[in-house]
Amino acid sequence: MKKFFLSIVSIAVLGLGTSCSGNDDGPILNDDDGGQGGIIVKSGILTENETWTSENIYVLDGKVVVDENVTLTIEPGTIVKGEQGQETLASALIVDQGGRLIADGTASEPIIFTSILDDIQVGETAGSNLTVEDAGLWGGVIVLGRAPISVSGDLETAQIEGIPANEPFGQYGGTTPNDNSGIIRYVSIRHGGITIGQDNEINGLTLGGVGSGTIIDNIEIVANQDDGIEWFGGTVNSSNLLVWGCGDDGFDADQAYSGTILNGLVIQGATSGTGLELDGPEGSSATEDSFTMNNITIIGGGISSRTADLRDGLLASLNNVLVYDISATSTIRISGEDSQTEYANGRLNFSNWEIVLPAGVANAVDLLEDAPVGLENLFTDNVTIISSPANATVGANLNVFSWTFAAQQNAF
Repeated sequence: MKKFFLSIVSIAVLGLGTSCSGNDDGPILNDDDGGQGGIIVKSGILTENETWTSENIYVLDGKVVVDENVTLTIEPGTIVKGEQGQETLASALIVDQGGRLIADGTASEPIIFTSILDDIQVGETAGSNLTVEDAGLWGGVIVLGRAPISVSGDLETAQIEGIPANEPFGQYGGTTPNDNSGIIRYVSIRHGGITIGQDNEINGLTLGGVGSGTIIDNIEIVANQDDGIEWFGGTVNSSNLLVWGCGDDGFDADQAYSGTILNGLVIQGATSGTGLELDGPEGSSATEDSFTMNNITIIGGGISSRTADLRDGLLASLNNVLVYDISATSTIRISGEDSQTEYANGRLNFSNWEIVLPAGVANAVDLLEDAPVGLENLFTDNVTIISSPANATVGANLNVFSWTFAAQQNAF
C-alpha cells in the first residue's frame, strides 16, 4: 500500500457538546440534537467507503483524500467547509487515482463546498457574510484519474499542481481513456484557491487525467483565487459550467485534454486573469486528439483582463462563443508557429464567434494580440460584431444556471 496514515474524525454537535455513536460509515450524531445536525471534522485518507449526509456540515481539516478503491458519496444538499490552513496545510478534498467521488446534487439541493468562514447553515444554499470578493480562504476539489496526459519528457504520469511532491498521493495520468472517477453534478465550490507556494495555488475544480467514464455536469465555481476549472489532460466531457469572479483563468485546459466542454459561462471579476487559457500538448507526440468547446459565454466585467489566451500548439475547436462587456484592453492572444501548423492541418478551428466591441475599438482584429497573419484570418473570418448581447445567436444557455449562487446574486 502507498498510503500510511489514517483518517481522523471528530464531531461537535452544534450547541450540545460532543456525545456521538458510530457505525460502518463513520460516527453519527445522537438523535437528540433537535434536528440541527452537527459538524463532522474530517482529515487524512479515507480508507473505507463513506457517505456524507445533508443533515450535517462536514469540515475538511487539511487534505482529505479518497483513497484508491474507496468511494465517497455526498448526498444532495450537503455542505462541506474547508479550514483555513496555509500553504502545505491548506484544506482540500482530493480524489486519488482509483478512488471515486459520487457528489450527485440536484438543482434544488446542490452540494456546496465553501470556507469555514462562511456562515451558511444546514438546509441553506447561501450564507450572508461572504461575497465574490472573498477568495483564497481554503483549497478546493482535486480529482485525479488514469486517462492520458501529455507532459514534458513524455511521462505517463505527473504530480498535480497544488499538492506537494512529498505527499503519498497526487499522481495523475495513465493509459485508460474511459477511467471513471465518479459523478460531480450540481456542485458549487466557493471562496477557495489558497496559495501553497509561489505560483502554486489550488484551482476551484482540478481535473487531472480524468477519464470519460466520469460525469462532470452543472458545476459552479465562485471567488476562487486561482483558476475556476482546469483540465490537465484527460478525456472527461464537462457541461453546464459557471465560473464567477476568479483571480486567474476561468477555464484552463492543457496537456492534451481531449474531451468536450459544452455550455460554459465565465463571469470575470475585478481581479480576474484570462477568461479562457487554452494550451496544447507539452510532450513530443503529435498524435493527440484536439478538444472541443461549444456554446461559451465570456462576460468581461468591463475590466482589462485578457479575454482569451490561445497558446502555441493548441489543438481545439472553439465554437459558438459570445463575448461582451469587455474593455479595450481585453485582448485575445493567438500565438505561435505551431498553432499555424495545427490550423493548416485542420486541428485548430474557430466557428461562430459573436463579440460586442468595447468603446474605442472599431474592429475585431483590434482585439488580437500577437496573432500571425494566418491565425488573424482564422479569427476575423469567424467573428461577427453585434451591438448587444440581446442580439446574440450563440453562447451559453444561461437558463440552466438558475440554481447557482451567481444567479442568486444577479451576477448575469
